[in-house]
Amino acid sequence: MSQHNLSTNDLELCYMSAFDLLERFRAKQLSPVDVLYAQIKRYEQIGKQVNCVTYTHFDDAMHAAQESERRYQNGNPRPLEGITVGIKDEDGPIGWTMTAGSVLLKDNKLEHNTPVTDKLIQAGVVMHLQTTVPEFYANSCTWSKLWGVTRNPWNLHYTVGGSSGGAGAALAAGLTTLATGSDMGGSIRIPSSFNGVYGFKPPHGRVPVLPGDEIMPQSTSGPMARTLRDLALFQTAMCGPHPDQMSALRPKLKYPTSYPDIKGWRIVYSPDQGWATIDPDVKRNTETALRILEQQGAIIDQVRLNWKGSEIINAVMKSLLATGMGSMLHPFMEPHLQELMTSYGRYFVKFGQQELGAKELAQAQAYAAQVFHDYDCLFEHGFRAFICPTTATNRIPADFDATEPDAKVIVNGETVNPQFGWALTPAFNLMYTIPVVNVPTGFDSNHVPTGMQIAARSYDDLAAFQVAATYAEAAPQFFARNSFPDFRNQ
Repeated sequence: MSQHNLSTNDLELCYMSAFDLLERFRAKQLSPVDVLYAQIKRYEQIGKQVNCVTYTHFDDAMHAAQESERRYQNGNPRPLEGITVGIKDEDGPIGWTMTAGSVLLKDNKLEHNTPVTDKLIQAGVVMHLQTTVPEFYANSCTWSKLWGVTRNPWNLHYTVGGSSGGAGAALAAGLTTLATGSDMGGSIRIPSSFNGVYGFKPPHGRVPVLPGDEIMPQSTSGPMARTLRDLALFQTAMCGPHPDQMSALRPKLKYPTSYPDIKGWRIVYSPDQGWATIDPDVKRNTETALRILEQQGAIIDQVRLNWKGSEIINAVMKSLLATGMGSMLHPFMEPHLQELMTSYGRYFVKFGQQELGAKELAQAQAYAAQVFHDYDCLFEHGFRAFICPTTATNRIPADFDATEPDAKVIVNGETVNPQFGWALTPAFNLMYTIPVVNVPTGFDSNHVPTGMQIAARSYDDLAAFQVAATYAEAAPQFFARNSFPDFRNQ
């Protein structure tokens, strides 16, 4: 396929919502083939600048899009028939290469469909590309020895976040209509925030995970999309029971694409979770978003929490490394293998070499219970949702290495922990039954988006979506009019 600039119509197809595409597909006004073709051209045009794709599957995808076209013609489309989905480099069908961002797994072939992939196939999506991740999903910036540096379409100098960084960038760049993510410390919400898209961290069990990963409830797969309605459509397709996953919740929850208003709802706001230093632009954008909710009838009350960021991340890491994450890293603990890893990959492997077992896991769970008690008590006082920023700053370079001795992150004039001092996401992995939606709130002065987290009570997913939907209806729109990435680098 020749490389040339996209027409206005092609660009519109690249960014059109799944909701609108499905309407046009059903009305036979548009074909899934047209959308896929436009996104392939988009990839040829700007893919190398962003570097958010590992492998493309355009030939197979075109066959799938043609099959979707036939299904619409025959009147038997599936729920997401013909919608393109970027697949994070941890999921996929049998035979795909799944590298986890590591040189050590560069030839690793999937021997079975993952449960999420089965859900997507049942929904009729077109899986056309795989998206980049940091090595072993163990970084909040997406770069690796295997795939290089993934850059933010809004400003190429800055990071896309991680670990679903390639997914967020692919959405922002118009390379896909939807994208899969996963989240064990913020890996959906951070990239969603930095790329100006919506992302959902479901509560444990809502989306089926790989067999054996039930022992790691802090981690979950979830959807990412450019609109809230698309997020709801996608989450409905991804969730529900699966024969290989005993912890997947039954019955399947359906997420509406429209919701009643939230007039009279009491919402609690924590500007910093009691521990974080927040960038002034992040704070300003969050408070502007809160005013939008107040204009829609919500009652916002600010609360001061006494959470400790360092204790939260310590508990999350011990929980992960004492269970599924530790099992994944165990085969790579030999020194000669560590030499092939990224610096942050070695860091996590060495952390995992500590004696982490039942005692440490019990300590982490006991601390999680304390944090959960503080959080749940808010809802006993009549609150329906909880809001805080997603990150303290978005001023993190694309190739930032937090493990370097001189690594430094400065937020509002204060030096913070370069690895964990700027993300307000891990608390909701520690409290793994909490549903959380990231919504975009605006731009920092560096032209990188900011976001906020909307959380609800345990398993009350639809309350979080109801607040997010109310906000999305009234907030300024990304990926509309003049609000598109311009791939600046400054």
